[in-house]
Amino acid sequence: MRAAIYGAGSLGTILGAFITKNGGQIELVNRNKAHVAALQEHGAHVTGTVDFVQPVTAYTPEEMSGQYDIIFLMTKQQHNAEVVTFLKDYLAPDGAIVTLQNGLPELQIAEIVGEDRVLGCTVAWGATMQEPGVCELTSEPDSLTFSLGSFAAKPHPHLLEVKRLLSLMGPVDLEANFIGTRWSKLLINAAFSGMSAVLGCTFGQAAGDRRSRKIVQALIKECIDVCATGGIRIEPVQGKDIVKLLDYHSPLKKSLAFAIIPLAIRKHALLKASMLQDLEKGKKTEVDAINGAVSAYGRKVGCPTPCNDKVVEIIHRIEAGELTPGFGNLQYFTI
Repeated sequence: MRAAIYGAGSLGTILGAFITKNGGQIELVNRNKAHVAALQEHGAHVTGTVDFVQPVTAYTPEEMSGQYDIIFLMTKQQHNAEVVTFLKDYLAPDGAIVTLQNGLPELQIAEIVGEDRVLGCTVAWGATMQEPGVCELTSEPDSLTFSLGSFAAKPHPHLLEVKRLLSLMGPVDLEANFIGTRWSKLLINAAFSGMSAVLGCTFGQAAGDRRSRKIVQALIKECIDVCATGGIRIEPVQGKDIVKLLDYHSPLKKSLAFAIIPLAIRKHALLKASMLQDLEKGKKTEVDAINGAVSAYGRKVGCPTPCNDKVVEIIHRIEAGELTPGFGNLQYFTI
């Protein structure tokens, strides 16, 4: 099996380093030439909650050749139409594109390569690139888990090989209700990544401040409500039933859920949203594929999503230079 991680930034570099360190064979591809050069010369330096340096195989897209049985896709999904069309020629006839992206990317990818060649994977940990070749793992080592599945009717022939590679980093759950797994990750991203980007802070800081936690709670509730309206069953995350813990229909349960939120995110308290990292670099974010996806599904099923709508609006205003990330942006929310 020939496998590659395409878009090996912070998450992809750490994943590739773990796979290689634990005996797997994986190629890291990234268009950032300085990052690739650093990986080639010094190896991947993983810092943060762990610390090690691992030699890896890395190169730019222009240096790709041949075909791959497995391509882990870890680019920003606003570029999926262009990127997946490019990768199609490098994918073996029975190969799989495994998207580890945020949101609900499988349907668009399937339109290009076919539903039977797409696997989806949610990642329960986070990372930040510190400098070329150096990436910080911002989640605790016991939270390095994956959930793997697809929307296709039949299991992909490489499913178990994909699981084996991912398990070289951490536990992998095969999910029968993968759409429910996607929504559990989307809920977390909409609430914590959305507010991390809006406020310019970590997940822990967004949950720790009582004012911003009210917005986080409202974002979570909107995700739960649109799924309930649409008949989607949200899957647990790392054994924790999000809906049971955080949904509410009474003032008492709302207060209990509010108190739980900082505890629920404590293993990822240092995580800084990739959307915030993009804003800091002057790049466009994935907000339309995260909070925007919640809003779009809410419109489809007739369930209002005012807080997710507001996150999208604020982040687009930050992208346009009208606002900057900061707690002052809380003034734009009405709860």
